[in-house]
Parts: sequence; C-alpha cells; structure tokens
Amino acid sequence: CGVEEGLERVARGLLQHGVTSFCPTIVTSPVDYYHRVLPAMKCYQGRFDQASILGVHCEGPFISREKKGAHEEAFIQENPSPTALQVITYLAHPTVASPADVESFSSRPCLQRCYGSTDGVSIVTLAPELSGAAEGIRWLSGERGVVVSLGHSMAQIKVAEEAVRGGASLITHLFNAMLPFHHRDPGIVGLLTSQRLGQRQAYFSIIADGYHTHDTVLRIAYKAHPRGVVLVTDAMCAMGLGPGSHSLGNMRVEVASGVARLQGTSTLAGSVATMDSCVRHFKAATGCTTEEALEAASLRPAEVLGQEGRKGTLEFGADADLVLLDHDLHVQATYIAGQLAWRATGGTVT
Repeated sequence: CGVEEGLERVARGLLQHGVTSFCPTIVTSPVDYYHRVLPAMKCYQGRFDQASILGVHCEGPFISREKKGAHEEAFIQENPSPTALQVITYLAHPTVASPADVESFSSRPCLQRCYGSTDGVSIVTLAPELSGAAEGIRWLSGERGVVVSLGHSMAQIKVAEEAVRGGASLITHLFNAMLPFHHRDPGIVGLLTSQRLGQRQAYFSIIADGYHTHDTVLRIAYKAHPRGVVLVTDAMCAMGLGPGSHSLGNMRVEVASGVARLQGTSTLAGSVATMDSCVRHFKAATGCTTEEALEAASLRPAEVLGQEGRKGTLEFGADADLVLLDHDLHVQATYIAGQLAWRATGGTVT
C-alpha cells in the first residue's frame, strides 16, 4: 500500500492500545527515500476513527556507525550541518564562502540536502559528536522548531551537555545504542543528573518492554529523573503480527518470543511492544504511581513536543482525546476529540 494508506492503517490500529497521537519514525534511509516519503507523512489531526500524527521522527541518518544498531550502515551520513545555508550565503555574498564550497555542496551530506524539507518533521535523532552536529542542532531547534534527540551515539558527557545547551532536549531510547554508563564518564546517560545544562533539561525516551532495558535499570532512570521519562515503544511494522520474518527498511527481522532481531544476529531491531503494555510494565518495574506511569506516556511526550496545552492533559481547552482503562490499565475505550473511536470487544462503553 502507499504511504498515506499505510499511515491510516497504523493510526487506526493504534487506537486499541490507547494511542491518540503519535510520531511515525523513519529509520536511516537513502536520501531519495526521505524526499519521496516525508512530503506524504504530513501532520494531521486524526479523524474520529484514527490517531493524530504530530510530526515525523527522523531517526538518522546522522548517527554513529559504531552505535548503528539495526540501522543500515550504507545509508549513514556523517555531517549534519545545515550546509545549504553556506551556499545561500555565498550566492548573496561571494566573499563569505569560496566557490569550492559550492562545488562540494552537491556531494557533502547536510540536513537540508538529506531531508529535502523539515516541514512536518517533529523530531530528529542524531549523534552530537559528529562534525557539524553543533550547527545542525542549533539550526533544527532554533530555526526550524524541531526537537533534537541524542542517540545512536558514542558521545561523552561533555559533548552531550554542550548539545543540550545548544538546543537538544531529548535522549533517544536511553541506554540503547549509546556508550554504557561509566563512573568516570557517564556519556549521554549522565544528562539525567547533570548540573551543566544551563536553564535547560533533557527528557529521555525509554523502551519499557522487558527486553531493551532491565527492570533494575528502569528503576535507576526513573529515580534519577522521574519528570523526564517519556515512554516509547520503538515498535516496528511487525507489532501485532506474531512471530516470523518481517522487513525493516531493506533488512529482514525475525520475531520470536516477543523480541525482534535482525535476521541471523542478536541485534535488537526495534520492538513489537504496544504502548499500553509498556505503561503496565513501567509501573510494575519502577513502583511508580498510576498517575506517573500514565504521564510518562502522555503529558511528558506532549511537553517534549511543546503540545502540553493540547495533549496529555484534561485541562479546559485541550483536545478531548481520552483513554478509558480498567484497574489493571488495560484499554477499554479510546476517544478522539470526544468521540468514541474504539472500544474493547464486549465492553460496556456506549
């Protein structure tokens, strides 16, 4: 099916898991793929029968080869500077940049050339240690209003702190695809308690599926920065399809016993977890309150995206997107804009 049709199927399917809004993710891909697909993945307020899209998450291609995870190495790029700005500057003021800069632009990786346009992009995950990353972070967060998330990275703590001071505000799937915590240099993980972020803070997304992050580590992260937790599923297209072989971009993924791995390897390839299951697992593993677990899947993500006035809240004037749960946090019904969009089989919602 086409991009729009595929997104609509996902947006409808997520309702049963209590998802009323989401950011579809594009993993590291060829440049022509971004140019073809991004324009079709536009933000929209969902109809009454599907969840809303709050923008696309571009996870790559400006990531570390050493921490690529399940991303295809052939498509990784290494200079996320907004190079096109230099070319525009040269055309207007030839003394600022040399003709060699213009000549090399056609082959030099850059944000604008790679994505084509960031219209409709809400989040970009990149590795802050890459050459040009500092400029890219400032441009994305300052001029384009895009949330910059740090991930798939070998960054040490000082580089990560500089990235947050420069505009980054999120960490992509904490503990996964980054330097492990070390007592002399905690790397990106150290942002949870860093006091060198100026007036800023870093939220962190985390996969609470019981496989990506050990329950003890979930508790450590939660205790260190309880108001920074953003639950994500990292789910790929095999979610809900059961065990077997599936595709992730150009790669094959094998799903067995609830875990997705690159075929023939032990490398995790996203997940097949659902948001409601992550909420339940996070609450059980950390001992947090029900309110805290639900906020980690609603209010905190809304804060990251600057949508807290509309999403993740029941305040007056917010979107009437609601989820009805039973005592054990299983979804019984999902409402979009106050209208019943999905209910569990045999449920009593009318």
